[in-house]
Amino acid sequence: MVACVLSRKPPGWTGVLAAVVAVTSATVAIYALKSVAPVVSLSVVYLPAVLIIAAYWGLVLGLLTSLASAAAFNFFHLPPTGRFTIADSRNWVALAAFVLVALVVSTMAELARGRAAEAERRRREADLAAMLARELLAGEQTLDALRATAHRVAEALGLASAALELGQAEGNERHAALSLQGPGGETVATLLVPRDLPADTAQRLRSQVAPALAALVAVALHRDAVQAEAVETAALRRSDELKTALLRAVSHDLRTPLTAIVTAGHALGSGSLTSEERDQLSAAVVEEGERLSALIDKLFDLSRLQAGRMEPRRESVSIEEVLLAAEDALSAAAGRVQLTVDAQTPPLLADGAQLERVFANLIENALRYSDGHPVRVSVRRIGSRVVVRVTDRGPGIPDSEQERVFEAFYRGADKSRASTPGSGLGLAIAKGFVEANGGTIAVESLPGQGTSLVVSFPVDERIPA
Repeated sequence: MVACVLSRKPPGWTGVLAAVVAVTSATVAIYALKSVAPVVSLSVVYLPAVLIIAAYWGLVLGLLTSLASAAAFNFFHLPPTGRFTIADSRNWVALAAFVLVALVVSTMAELARGRAAEAERRRREADLAAMLARELLAGEQTLDALRATAHRVAEALGLASAALELGQAEGNERHAALSLQGPGGETVATLLVPRDLPADTAQRLRSQVAPALAALVAVALHRDAVQAEAVETAALRRSDELKTALLRAVSHDLRTPLTAIVTAGHALGSGSLTSEERDQLSAAVVEEGERLSALIDKLFDLSRLQAGRMEPRRESVSIEEVLLAAEDALSAAAGRVQLTVDAQTPPLLADGAQLERVFANLIENALRYSDGHPVRVSVRRIGSRVVVRVTDRGPGIPDSEQERVFEAFYRGADKSRASTPGSGLGLAIAKGFVEANGGTIAVESLPGQGTSLVVSFPVDERIPA
């Protein structure tokens, strides 16, 4: 607290006023103390005034206060009083000692002020370095933090303005350019400040602020480079995983129907086939062709979703009609889907065709793992959202895999799930279409107790019920 007070010098006129009041008060107090102590020893009464004035207003005013105190003590209390003369030579020694003590006290107070000011300056520089570190190192990108960092520098140093630019920049008639150099001596950034800076501010900027700022910018740029390299590595790894999964899908899910079609085609050329056998082979060709076509459609859908080229055409749609259309599109769903729609369910503002494909994929996926049991689909309004649950009675999904079921080509680590026919694209496509229409999709599952895929859409109150 003392250091903080000493480092801030009050206005000079207040010091003069305080000195007058303090010297006057001490002079009056000595009149009351003459009865308890010799006059010559009462000069110490002025010392607190000298100490306070020197501590708050500096050495010069402290010395003036000490001289004023000596003059007042001589005039009012040392005989002969009323004149600036001293009759007793011993009083000269006392007066000289008083002036000397006052001088020492004033000097010590000024030194204390200087040390306090230096400590305060260093504290502010440390605070500034901490703020700059937060600005440059806590954000995502260094380029985005430069403006805030320059503002912090200007605010801390009391500058009219400041700008920070990466690399080498030139000054102009209003701004001086201060290069910030990295560890290798290269210019990592340039600090632009007003040209007419006070000498002490310019010196502080060059000797204290600029080196710390240069080190922080260099660290931030290195962090950006490391992050970019990490992102690129992760993207390449993800790309490799997708390529591997795609090749696996092509080698199995595409080749299987193609093999069946080619085999059936060769068999159809045989003249020994009965009419019934030809019908079976023809049906197999059509079935495998439809399976192949559906897989290709899913690959195209996933590609367009990932490229952001599947903007929904929003209109008022009935979720019940969408679900019925999705059920009709699946031949395997006949008689195996239990649909329940709450009568209070409002229409949605969404792309009906995209939602139909969402629920066709979800129902198809549930039928695949339901082990012959019916799939339950329920719809109800909960608050400001419409929630659709598609529930099967399959083997369930472990907690460790629930976050990954919406990844393209992911089939699960469980052997029973991995061996179930499918491309691993349905849930990824469903998630993309749901989110494109402003909804969310999540999985709820317990191993051995089935799985629920929960789709939620916001209700648009502008659509009449």
